[in-house]
Amino acid sequence: MDDTKTDSGTNAIDICVQHARKTLESQLPRIKDKGYDFAPQFRQMTIQLYLVGVMWRCGEGLGLSTNARDHGFAALQAMLIADGMSKKQAQQRIAFLNNMSRVEDGSDTLAIAAGHEAVPDDDSLAMVFDEYRDEIRVSGSLWRFYERGKKIMFIGGAAAAFVTIWAVTIFLPKTEGIDVLAAGLLAATLVVLPTFLIGLVIYRTKIKKSNQTTLPPP
Repeated sequence: MDDTKTDSGTNAIDICVQHARKTLESQLPRIKDKGYDFAPQFRQMTIQLYLVGVMWRCGEGLGLSTNARDHGFAALQAMLIADGMSKKQAQQRIAFLNNMSRVEDGSDTLAIAAGHEAVPDDDSLAMVFDEYRDEIRVSGSLWRFYERGKKIMFIGGAAAAFVTIWAVTIFLPKTEGIDVLAAGLLAATLVVLPTFLIGLVIYRTKIKKSNQTTLPPP
């Protein structure tokens, strides 16, 4: 990470992290009443990329000896660790965000660009989210549908397997253990597979109803 010091002896990363926290604190109330309904993962990724842009610009004013954009990612990593994430998890998260930080032509994504150009009391973060308000692929409704589907498959499959194993054990006591297990697995499959296929059909239907343009990274 960047060890550049300011005249006051404060670490440059600390300065940028403090600036990012203040920026985020001012931006969150501006998106609170917008009625956004995004998948949590998308919301988190967008905000983190936005903060990279904010800290990138902050670093440009500190006379860094390293690339200011890279400094933005280093500062975000420090911020994540300070917020309780392990160093390994933070490194993995930064690697993921770095991969998501550019579009196909090599330019910065909207979230990073908006963060880099942000000024106090603007609506830059809301502007980013506004671009994705009607995008079904990052919607909260699709995410909730996915989460419910996982629960149905897990709970339904486990219940079907348990009931089948119990029934075979009670009514066919001479059945070998491997056959009992196979019956339980078959019952679970008969619940999980149709649920998965139905969910896949619904998902494809929702995607087809959304716009057919390629979703750019945030």
